[in-house]
Amino acid sequence: MEHQIFLIGGAALVTMIAASVFARRTGVAAPLLLVGLGIAASYLPGAPGIELDPEWILAGVLPPLLYSSAVNLPLIDFRRNLRLISWLSVVMVIVSALVIGAVVNWLFPEISFPLAVALGAVVSPTDAVAATAVGRRVGLPPRVMAVLEGESLVNDASALVVLRSAVAGIAAASSFSLGRTAVEFGWAVLGAVVIGGVIGWLTVLLRQRLDDPVLNTTISFAVPFIAYFPAEELDASGVLAVVVAGLVTGGLGSRRFSARDRQTQSTTWTTINFILESGVFLAMGYQLPELVDAAQGDTTLGEITGLVLVVFGLLVVLRFVGLAGPALRDREETRELERARLDQFEQKLDSLTTDEEEEDARIAAARRRLARGRADIEFEEREPITTRGFMTIGWAGMRGVVTVAAAQTIPAGTEHRATVVLAAFLVALITLVLFGLTLPAVIRRMNFSGESPEDRRDAFRALLRHVGESAVDHLGPLEAQTIDGEPIDPQLVKKLKDRILPRVLAGIREVPTVRPDVVEQTMLLQMRYLEAMREALAAERSIGAYSSHTYRKVEAVLDDMEKRLEMS
Repeated sequence: MEHQIFLIGGAALVTMIAASVFARRTGVAAPLLLVGLGIAASYLPGAPGIELDPEWILAGVLPPLLYSSAVNLPLIDFRRNLRLISWLSVVMVIVSALVIGAVVNWLFPEISFPLAVALGAVVSPTDAVAATAVGRRVGLPPRVMAVLEGESLVNDASALVVLRSAVAGIAAASSFSLGRTAVEFGWAVLGAVVIGGVIGWLTVLLRQRLDDPVLNTTISFAVPFIAYFPAEELDASGVLAVVVAGLVTGGLGSRRFSARDRQTQSTTWTTINFILESGVFLAMGYQLPELVDAAQGDTTLGEITGLVLVVFGLLVVLRFVGLAGPALRDREETRELERARLDQFEQKLDSLTTDEEEEDARIAAARRRLARGRADIEFEEREPITTRGFMTIGWAGMRGVVTVAAAQTIPAGTEHRATVVLAAFLVALITLVLFGLTLPAVIRRMNFSGESPEDRRDAFRALLRHVGESAVDHLGPLEAQTIDGEPIDPQLVKKLKDRILPRVLAGIREVPTVRPDVVEQTMLLQMRYLEAMREALAAERSIGAYSSHTYRKVEAVLDDMEKRLEMS
């Protein structure tokens, strides 16, 4: 049996890699391909039955998957799209669960209202894996990608909280309290934000003090579980705590982790993410025959077909209706109101005069908030979500990992459980097939206009030049620099000013060699200016005048420079 498990695991890895390569060459979404291969594998002669405990998925697979996505999602993108992300991942998930529950209970009275709400909860959260994979290849606007990724991070928590309340209603003789659900949801969110934020901050501080990539990577493996289980024990949302911990780690890591640690973490978590996502979609297809067999004595083909079509139709209608509000909102009027408010705020700041250092610091912080507000307005004008963008977001409503795993957590012995679990699985499968196959064509038909390579290059150079100039302004002229209280040799100052420092500030990766007797001073000075450039980049990123892609590109250049200096 042990040899069989290793054989299955090895075959699964080979299948994942082959599916990924085939998907890249053909354009077929990899998750859809993996589900199909899983279904085919389940019908092979002698294929063993594999029973996956759904708790293993929810507590063992989902936390690292969410953490991996959260730590790589730029915090500035999440903040700027928070209103739309919250609407889709919280309000629409709750509304969808309740509407689906009410309609299913009305059309299929044998399915109790709490069980119907549980079905609505498990099919409500979207899975952005397939959508973002297609979007990156076809050219989906970065902001639409950020919305899809942010939605898929938060909606899992919303759905699982509603599911928890519905399951409690099933156990309590089919009673369901909307008020109790609201209170539980409020605590689940508040508790998760606090726990996830504290865990993320503490682990970043610990990893900052360790100069060992192996230990840092090991700690990063533990973070999602350290955040998940305490939150669940306190009846908060474990998955939301993981998301918050990931966002905090990603936001602070750009300043507090070394370039080597960031690169190691990125490579490691990308690999883990690939294996876990691919494995779950493969298992999702492999389980289909079992789910069909389990539901045969519980329902008829006509009943399950009707249930699946009703749920799927409601999901599609609710998603597009829910997006109509944000799409029709007068964004131009909103921007004008916000611009007027910022103008008033700026006038108030200009009228303030003080000689106290503490007050000056507060005014400086207020001016940074003002600059961030103006940058947000410019971002809205530069990268608006148009009607075509909302249409694409609506069409990217694929379901996946959470839907299948969460459905199977409905207590065994619940009447019509097998029907509900199979319906959830089939709804997820239909969305993967329908949306997964047609999304590339939809995106191409929308004919999105992306940022030109010239504009990206200009933005990159402008930001790099800005952080270089800020570093020089902060540190002062080279002639005034000292090392251990001693002034720098005049000849070295001249060489640094003429040859080396311009290359560092311009982000050019080549560093000329110097005489052995001045190597240490040269390295120290270059690292000093590099650190000042990092501080300037962090300050500029907090304002957000450039795109997250530009910030990542400049950070990559600084990381590369740091690694080269460390190896010199």
